[in-house]
Amino acid sequence: MNKKNFFKTLAIAAVTTLFVACDKQNDPAPQQKADGKATAVAGQKIAFIHMDSIASQYEFYKDMQKELEQKGKNIQTQLSSQQQQLQNDAQKFEADIKANRITSQEQGQRTQANLQQRAQQLDQTSARLQQEFNDEQAKFLQALQDSITHFLADYNKDKKYAFILQDNNVLYADETYDITKEVIAGLNKAYKKK
Repeated sequence: MNKKNFFKTLAIAAVTTLFVACDKQNDPAPQQKADGKATAVAGQKIAFIHMDSIASQYEFYKDMQKELEQKGKNIQTQLSSQQQQLQNDAQKFEADIKANRITSQEQGQRTQANLQQRAQQLDQTSARLQQEFNDEQAKFLQALQDSITHFLADYNKDKKYAFILQDNNVLYADETYDITKEVIAGLNKAYKKK
């Protein structure tokens, strides 16, 4: 996989991880009967949200996604530039060897060792930058999850829903119980205040 697609894949994986994490956090804990079988809580209000709509309309998500994309592009540009310079220097070294411009074996070994050291440093830089990018993504996902969770807790003080589900695992839902638009409006309002 080339590095350009690596960051896009990371972003998609991060969003998928967020949705799975939100899903686990929002799994309702059913009541247990004496015989140990789970039953739904009768008469409780349940609502659901479309996470893909939140991802596409929540301004915080869109802003952070743009920021992460830009960081990914910057990293890619930095690494590509260093890789191209190293490749150019290696080709020049090969051309110097073929043209007998290397005056001694010691000079050739020094140049080759320098190129190898730069290649190792580039690999280390790439690994470090990718780890920093992963850490940044993890912080973003945690902040996103926290903002949604905190908003829903506050939102639900008046609404009194027993459960607010996300649509990933809901096989069927009456759109009457869809609170996605309200949640997006509230999230964006809270984000603008910040």
